[in-house]
Amino acid sequence: MEKKPANKAPGGVSRRDFMKGIGSGALGTAVLAPLRGQTIATKKGRVPVYERKTITVTVNGKRIDLAVEANETLLDALRDRLDLTGAKKVCDRGECGGCTVLLDGAPVYACMTLAVRADGKSVKTVEGLAEGAKLHPVQAAFIEKDGYQCGFCTPGFLMTTSAFLAKNPAPSLDEIKQALSGNLCRCGNYAKIYQAVDAAAKKMKGA
Repeated sequence: MEKKPANKAPGGVSRRDFMKGIGSGALGTAVLAPLRGQTIATKKGRVPVYERKTITVTVNGKRIDLAVEANETLLDALRDRLDLTGAKKVCDRGECGGCTVLLDGAPVYACMTLAVRADGKSVKTVEGLAEGAKLHPVQAAFIEKDGYQCGFCTPGFLMTTSAFLAKNPAPSLDEIKQALSGNLCRCGNYAKIYQAVDAAAKKMKGA
């Protein structure tokens, strides 16, 4: 009985050989080596998959030199290296906003931002909102209006709100909802959060 040929992938290569090629070829090297934390082979010998880079960043007003990995996120650098744990690692995929910090005044998901991108820039975390014992108006408003429940998402909301009100000091309710659409509250406390943002806007205007 004639043996049936193996299934062929495009180009006449068997699927088994194709899968082997992925594991041992250039694509396999790019994907598997980082996962194993090993080195990759080049014409000049074996080199580290990731190399460290020293960046200079101003964090909450303090200039810092920090050696980071090429694949290290800003969130991990803040939490693990600088002990600034206000930004939360929740979804770790840029969906919930719990890790929001300000990068040169703009809100970013720290879990999706490489630390090397902060080189030469300014980063503000929730720890840098208050001025000593004096709370930022956004912080005070969230407390007054009970704009939190478990509090895990609160730092992200505070940072997004502070950046938003700096650009739009008198927002409508629809504008508030739109501005905070990238932040999720698993407790569903949105009504009070919106009230807190409105109250913060009035505080910042001196009303």
